[in-house]
Amino acid sequence: MSKVRMAAMIGGTVICALGIGFVMQSLDQSSGGGPAAQNAPIQKSILPPAPVAPAQKSPKLVDEDQAALDLERITLTAAAPDISKPRPAPLPIAPSDPDLPVLGCAVSARAEPGPMAHVTLNVTAPCFINERVTVHHNGMIFTDVTDQGGVLEVSVPALAERAVFIVAFSNGKGAVATAHVPELAQFDRVAVQWSGDSGFQIHAREFGASYGETGHVWSGATDFSVNGGRVTRLGEADTFAPQLAEVYTFPTGLTEHAGTIALSVEAEVTDTNCGRDVAAQSLELRGAASLRTRDLVLSVPNCGAIGDFLVLNNLVDDLKIAAR
Repeated sequence: MSKVRMAAMIGGTVICALGIGFVMQSLDQSSGGGPAAQNAPIQKSILPPAPVAPAQKSPKLVDEDQAALDLERITLTAAAPDISKPRPAPLPIAPSDPDLPVLGCAVSARAEPGPMAHVTLNVTAPCFINERVTVHHNGMIFTDVTDQGGVLEVSVPALAERAVFIVAFSNGKGAVATAHVPELAQFDRVAVQWSGDSGFQIHAREFGASYGETGHVWSGATDFSVNGGRVTRLGEADTFAPQLAEVYTFPTGLTEHAGTIALSVEAEVTDTNCGRDVAAQSLELRGAASLRTRDLVLSVPNCGAIGDFLVLNNLVDDLKIAAR
């Protein structure tokens, strides 16, 4: 019970007791045989109200609303970050690449000069196993296939002293490699390139040799030329949309022979090219002259001529080797 209510009850009790005593005294004086008492004037007095002490909260009692507010303030204070301290920078998020989902998938290429002004091109692509890859070099293009380890190693006749090789896979991933080939000026080169199964071949008949004789150099020959010439075939035919090339190389600046090397480009009529138009391109690099190219579109006879060969004598010029 609060002190305010208790004080009010005490004040009311005192007033009631005074009233009861006054009534009882009046009754005593009026009862019995004594002379009648005269009515005394009633004196009225106004009692000042009892002082009311200010309400005070018991230290043991807690206002529920205030407690809830204090608890919420404590919770917010604990959860709020301390902005006075420097925050660590967020870790960078590497962009996702659906084509290269894991680390270690980078494509690399290395080019090293080799004999006869060739360049050994080594491609490493761990995430491109048994994959078709396109090689670009100074206008010459061919496609090949990596092995089960994602590696391709191929010897390419250089067509520039500063040989630049670009390798590219079908999704655009690739690499670039360069090699310095200072001895290239000592070699003459004639190449022919084509797409698909067009059946092109380059033939060299060195210093008067006939077909099938020593000195007849082509990609199907079992022995290298005794004069130093050779044909290199580039590209893998057994793949999707193959691009192939053949390159004939002769060491003009190193040979002791003199004379003429007859060059021709031939196309075998097969069941895949008969009755169609096929395209090819020749590339010729002779001494210090710049690379020369020439385009050709050939109409192949109908399929009744399968097994025959078409000889194109005017696509490339013969090599003239002067005496030293």
